[in-house]
Amino acid sequence: MKFLNKIIHELLAQNADLSEFNIVLPGKRPIVFIRQILEENNYSGFLPNFFTVEELIDRIADKQPVQGISLWLFAFDVYRNLGLIPKDDFADFLKWFPTLQKDWDDILKFSDSDEAVLQYMFDEERIKEWAQDLGEDDDVPRKKFLNFWQNMNIFLPVLKKKLKEKNWATSGMIHETAKSKIVDFAKNTSEHFIFCGFNAFTPVEEKLVRSLLQWNKAQCFFQADRYYFDDERQEAGKFLRNHKMWKEFDDDRAFQWIEDDFNQPKNIKVYEVSGNVTQTKVLPEIFKEIENKTYSNTAVVLLDENLLPASLDVMYEVDNLNITMGFPLKNLSFSNAVKQLFYLQKQLEKNKSSYYYRDIFPILEELPKSAEDETIISNFRTKIEERNIVYISRKLLEGLLSGLSYYGLLKKADHTGVYLDMLISFCRDIKWLEIDDIQYENVSHFENAFRIIKNQVSPYDFEIKMETLEILINQHVNSESIDFQGEPLRGLQIMGLLETRLLNFENVIMLSVNEGKLPLGNSQNTYIPFDIRRYFDLHTFLENDSIYAYHFYRLIQDSQNVHLLYNALSSGVNTGEKSRFITQIEMESSHPIEHLIIENSSEPIASMPIEIPKTEIVMERLEKWKEKVSASHLTSYLYNPIDFYLSKILKTSETDEIEEELSVKNYGNLVHYSLQEVYELLKGKVLKEKDLLNSIKEIDQYINVAIEKLKHQPEFYEKGMNYIHRAIAKKVIENVLNHDLELVRSGNTLEILDIEKRFENVDFYLDAKDKISFLGFIDRIDRLNGTLRIIDYKTAKIKNLTVKIDENNVTDYFHNSERKQALQLCIYHYVVQNLPEFWGLPIETGIWSFAEAKKGVVSLQFEKGSIDDAMMSVKNLILEILNPDLSFIENIKSYSN
Repeated sequence: MKFLNKIIHELLAQNADLSEFNIVLPGKRPIVFIRQILEENNYSGFLPNFFTVEELIDRIADKQPVQGISLWLFAFDVYRNLGLIPKDDFADFLKWFPTLQKDWDDILKFSDSDEAVLQYMFDEERIKEWAQDLGEDDDVPRKKFLNFWQNMNIFLPVLKKKLKEKNWATSGMIHETAKSKIVDFAKNTSEHFIFCGFNAFTPVEEKLVRSLLQWNKAQCFFQADRYYFDDERQEAGKFLRNHKMWKEFDDDRAFQWIEDDFNQPKNIKVYEVSGNVTQTKVLPEIFKEIENKTYSNTAVVLLDENLLPASLDVMYEVDNLNITMGFPLKNLSFSNAVKQLFYLQKQLEKNKSSYYYRDIFPILEELPKSAEDETIISNFRTKIEERNIVYISRKLLEGLLSGLSYYGLLKKADHTGVYLDMLISFCRDIKWLEIDDIQYENVSHFENAFRIIKNQVSPYDFEIKMETLEILINQHVNSESIDFQGEPLRGLQIMGLLETRLLNFENVIMLSVNEGKLPLGNSQNTYIPFDIRRYFDLHTFLENDSIYAYHFYRLIQDSQNVHLLYNALSSGVNTGEKSRFITQIEMESSHPIEHLIIENSSEPIASMPIEIPKTEIVMERLEKWKEKVSASHLTSYLYNPIDFYLSKILKTSETDEIEEELSVKNYGNLVHYSLQEVYELLKGKVLKEKDLLNSIKEIDQYINVAIEKLKHQPEFYEKGMNYIHRAIAKKVIENVLNHDLELVRSGNTLEILDIEKRFENVDFYLDAKDKISFLGFIDRIDRLNGTLRIIDYKTAKIKNLTVKIDENNVTDYFHNSERKQALQLCIYHYVVQNLPEFWGLPIETGIWSFAEAKKGVVSLQFEKGSIDDAMMSVKNLILEILNPDLSFIENIKSYSN
């Protein structure tokens, strides 16, 4: 800490008792390092007093600072009592006041008169429209803007007056008040102030420093470097060059200090990295280059706070870490759940009859819960997923979740005050659950936020909508962070750029050195145009760029090893452009710079197929499986042996998922179940024209029964794509019935023998002693003109129903998943010819595809071979499954154009 060391040695040379000094700093961070330096110098006296410049200004102004939510509420109360038009409610007021308030503070800090600026803004809008007839329509954008500044010329002076009556002040008002007291303060104070490491001052801060210098009650120590100080083109030295021109610096009082550190030898590396998080993956490689493995003189500077979690993940080997940034509260799981709760409340205001399942599930998943709550939630999810309920009625929600400890938070809130009380109570209760430390901190911060907002809102009698309450909470939470506990004087320092002020490190690693991050660029959220800001000496993005440039150069001027990483990928708001400061040191500095390109390879990870050997227990399960073998088991094996293993050996099943749009599987089931209902009533009958015409009229009723079988809600099919799916299903059923009707009308004899015919214990011998038993369901068995038809319904199109088996392919003919439809029909054919009730009848097997329903049944044809040859191939497939020497090997599908 070269700069701090130099200051301490200078002060000790002036006075051995440092308690005589008041050290004024840009931030609190350097204090701990100053104390360390004093300890190293064996200082045994009282410590000096430490202030930030803001604290010193506040002390001089002697006003109660007011900001954030409390200021917004007070300001709105003033605004509504003025009766200005438009009569914004609090939610509308919050859309413009926070931005205006920042502008107003800027005006108060940097201009001589806020009223002059406000009047100027109003006059400019009037001048722009002097020749235009604005008319009476207040919705014209230009007139709205004119009315806005007219209102602000009334509102802000009254707000200032009301705040003064309570001895309250915004940061701008504090500066304005302090401005008039500075001369007397400098003249009368007996204290001595040391201003350390400042760069840019507001006019009031500058007046304070210069006044104290004039009365010989202050010293200034600046940290400047000749590289950017002497060169007027360097924006980093802009403010320091102005300070050196103060008349207070003369032959008797030198401007201290201007060093020549930047031009000393440095190792600078610039890393072009493909990806944002990928930058953090480079850190371990950089750490390998650092000789001091305690990293006590190393800083990782994150210009994007969102990289903190990923950075910590790769630093698990670093023993001592000190994180000065704080973890943003908004990024934690409980914060997301609270956002979801408020979103749910807003949705309930729009739809008072039901809950959308996606609004409920994330809340139940992320909020901390007791064991009893876990059971209730698990039961709720099972019921909703099983019945595929997309929109949950209030009655059903209450029936399933009323026992939940925080059920009240899911109901429509009667009033925001009541809801706040419920949230406070909820936070208090869940802190008694077994939750981790980070979540405990998260919940505690929210409980505190809810209490603060409740206390601030209670004195006012205007309505706070749920949407407005959400804005207030978000504003509070966005400014909060959970502090880390670390070793401030040991190990690796992880910090933001502003935390580096006055500190120096031998090794500096900066991440996200992108344009838009460093500097921020023209991203000011303001109502005051650039030219007016310049006219009244308000800060613009140009001054902000100069401030960031100083922080950047000052940090690296004392460093020996500098690593600058930037994200080269363009995505979202990130342009993938490196910071202009990198370009500047590349072109203007004398340092050799090493450039490295870090690619984030997007090639898929090479993985071996899953292989599961047939162990003794697997063979035991296969022996059990032989007792109940279905055609679908074999087609599952053909598709992927691992699927067969998971479902038939491990007995696992896919979890239910809620479908917002009917899946292909359930569309098939809808048609299938409907046809089952239709033909169940016609079973055992020789079909007449009248039977089929009546069935066609009743299709809607049959579909409703099928929907009940699927456990779906009727309203699921009332709109959108599901309405269309139902209509298509109805058309398919009509086509099936009409096809049968044409057969009957043409003089054919059609008799429905069975629907969903169950068969089991149909033996199939693998050799003289070993056998398996088939079981399954046949969708439809009918007799057409004396021929027995075995019919299987399929959603997919028909393919490969012509069998060509000979001695060359009989062993592996059905080892091809493309022939699974034929495989299934061959097994059905074998089963039916072995059922006593169908002995001796001519058999035809076929598929009726819903995709081509008008075609009717497409039959299995043997161009070569016979059913016996087909069953020989089926036997070989079963023997492969049962072979203990052949493992289950994953079938990886290849995707090609």
